[in-house]
Amino acid sequence: MDFSLSASAEETCENMWGFMREHVLPAEAEWDRYLRAHGDHAHPPIMEDLKKEARSRGLWNLFLPSHSGLSNVDYAAIAEISGWSPVIAPEAINCQAPDTGNMETLELFATQEQREQWLEPLLAGEIRSAFAMTEPEVASSDATNITTQIVRDGDEYVINGRKWWISGAADERCTIFIVMGKTDQNAPSHRQQSMILVPRDTPGVTVERNLPIFGFNDQHGHCEISFSDVRVPVENLLATEGDGFVISQARLGPGRIHHAMRAIGMAERALALMLERAQSRVAFGQQLAEFANVQDLIAQSRIDIDQARLHVYHAAWLIDRHGAKGARSEISAIKVSAPAMATRVIDRAIEVFGGMGASNDTPLAYFYAWARVLRIVDGPDAVHRRTVARAELKRVSRHVA
Repeated sequence: MDFSLSASAEETCENMWGFMREHVLPAEAEWDRYLRAHGDHAHPPIMEDLKKEARSRGLWNLFLPSHSGLSNVDYAAIAEISGWSPVIAPEAINCQAPDTGNMETLELFATQEQREQWLEPLLAGEIRSAFAMTEPEVASSDATNITTQIVRDGDEYVINGRKWWISGAADERCTIFIVMGKTDQNAPSHRQQSMILVPRDTPGVTVERNLPIFGFNDQHGHCEISFSDVRVPVENLLATEGDGFVISQARLGPGRIHHAMRAIGMAERALALMLERAQSRVAFGQQLAEFANVQDLIAQSRIDIDQARLHVYHAAWLIDRHGAKGARSEISAIKVSAPAMATRVIDRAIEVFGGMGASNDTPLAYFYAWARVLRIVDGPDAVHRRTVARAELKRVSRHVA
């Protein structure tokens, strides 16, 4: 078992760190100023400057092995670096969810015409996209529960339903939705669902509202969307009727590596901020770093981060060798362990910062909110623990008589 990076990945990581230090981290203040002046979901022009710089450095579409030549282990290291600035850096290198999962989906399942119309502009960073699966009235962690209807009517499909927590939909550049709904309620439970491409400007599509995360309004947003007699051509279907569940499973595997490693990146930055604060802040006549309890917070954070990183690398290594199906339990396990670790580490950093850590003067409050939400998105912890438990229950231990 070898988690060492390829020579290409080592070089790309160095390149990525240079990009972060010289461009991304300095851009955070300007990004915040622009959104305060123009609204939460405006598009700060500095992003286009960052994307241009990233492309000139070859830091573009790195998540797609067919474009980057990187393995999942290789890309995991880059995803961690981008997690130091999780709002700006992933988009700057065109590796931002939900576009990454949507591009993977289109690459795997789209027709040539669909690829030309939607995948190519996404790969070029010219548009944004959204993935509409989760619904407000059902437990969408079980995709067989979804109720949105996709009914064929001649040469069109008619879509009716309501979705929410649809990431990316508040961004003015989001022009295409991949919508999951039911095409045949009489089919076996895992063959009832299909996925279809719905342009944002199709009549009947309404973005009802944005849903803040613990009071934070992300630039790209997380929205509730209604579909009322929405008509799209039958050519907009992905793959064939009944393939929706299979597509969703193919889409989510590698993406959970990305989420987990960005959570580790957030935790690393939180620890770096904690160290800086502990060595610069004086209380009761000495630096915070001299107190044993603060040292405990620092030490435990380093231990937790390194354990989580190895856990995710192992899952990525398995995907590289056996595909997402061969790493199903491990993918679920890291989806639980990495965000939970990040939440703990960020909480410790907030404790060292005191009141400042709970304000917007540092990124810690947002990091904490996002790390906590990661324990729900792409399936809540309880669902992933069930997956791990079921895998364990099927094992027969050679150590038991």
